[in-house]
Amino acid sequence: MGPVKVELLKQETKYQLTVDDKPFYIKGAGLEWGSIQSLAEHGGNAFRTWRVDNGENTGLQILDEAHKYGLMVCMGIDVARERHGFDYDDAAAVAEQKAIIKQDILALKDHPALLMWGIGNELNLRHKNPRVWDAVNDIAIMINDIDPNHPTSTMLAGAEPEVIERVVERCPNVDLLSFQLYGEIDQLPRFLSESGYQGAYTVSEWGATGHWEATCTDWGRPIEANSSDKANDYKTRYIDYITADVKQCVGSFVFLWGQKQERTPTWYGVILENGKNTESAQVMQYLWTGEWPEHRVPTMTGLTINGLSGQDNVHLIEGHVCQAEVTIEHPRHEILKYRWEIMAEVDKSVESDGGDFEPSPEVIWRDSSDHSTTKVEFFAPSAGEYRLFVYVDDSHDNAATANIPILVETASFMGLIVHRIKKYFSLMT
Repeated sequence: MGPVKVELLKQETKYQLTVDDKPFYIKGAGLEWGSIQSLAEHGGNAFRTWRVDNGENTGLQILDEAHKYGLMVCMGIDVARERHGFDYDDAAAVAEQKAIIKQDILALKDHPALLMWGIGNELNLRHKNPRVWDAVNDIAIMINDIDPNHPTSTMLAGAEPEVIERVVERCPNVDLLSFQLYGEIDQLPRFLSESGYQGAYTVSEWGATGHWEATCTDWGRPIEANSSDKANDYKTRYIDYITADVKQCVGSFVFLWGQKQERTPTWYGVILENGKNTESAQVMQYLWTGEWPEHRVPTMTGLTINGLSGQDNVHLIEGHVCQAEVTIEHPRHEILKYRWEIMAEVDKSVESDGGDFEPSPEVIWRDSSDHSTTKVEFFAPSAGEYRLFVYVDDSHDNAATANIPILVETASFMGLIVHRIKKYFSLMT
């Protein structure tokens, strides 16, 4: 095995990536610990990582597995973040970081599955010291000297024009930029126009509307879209804002081919923790290949508790019997399984920042029966903040999901009065 030659070319009015002189448009996903085989089976041709060694597999193992399934890798280089305490005025620490990165480049540069290098992830997030971009540019220069076969990028949180302008000014040796946007992806054309950026780019993270962008309950918890509403957003965003730019965009990496806990265990992954595919995974297969899977995921149309949706600010009284109901559209004649559980909300003191690790909250109730009906009864737990989740499984390793945040209040007389007043006004509005 030897290296492939990856080039970023400008052809008249558009940019084009090529791999050994053949055009290559990135149909990719962010993939840390997910299934590389699954991504390939759904029609993806590439994935990005956030670091060389993810703690389970080395960079070489990741590249070998990618090559086995015919995928290319944008290898992430973990560059220290100011928001985690790194000081870019500390010349010795910056030099030490660069020396460590150099060893990774030397070790992996000739692998045939390597597509490009991603220098750092969201280094602009809550940063103040512009010298971080000097460090990024120095790393890019080093990579260009050691490895002329693969371009470099840096992954930015958002695409604010002033950030783009600053990075372009201070990182002239970075070959292309990468932007990470969720609900705000519809602003990308405006951001690019206002920044004056004329270079190539990838959208290195995109997908479901971010929890920081979502509507919140009256007690401040974000309301998550169900799996079918998310799938519709994936399709629209890909067509309208990624493939629509045929001049500068050279592809994208959907987030996330796998599963992670971030506010909920279902918010961002297109694959569930148990390996089942969501509708968003199937949408990506259609967008990449033009063909739908043979067995389509059930369509989620609604979830209620006592007749109220998540938008209705569901307040419950501890110990009261409640009824939840899910509505599904599914054309095939097969028995669907309904899995229900209540999880505590993530304590706000340990909520993740910028995609960092977040602990999984406790499951405090799970329906233990083998349900094939759309309704379930449960007792409201002790006072606190929770979410009711439903998972609708078919017999082909697919699942639809939805959840509702709930605030459980004490069963005191005043609590009961407050509950009834809030319920009255929620119904009125």
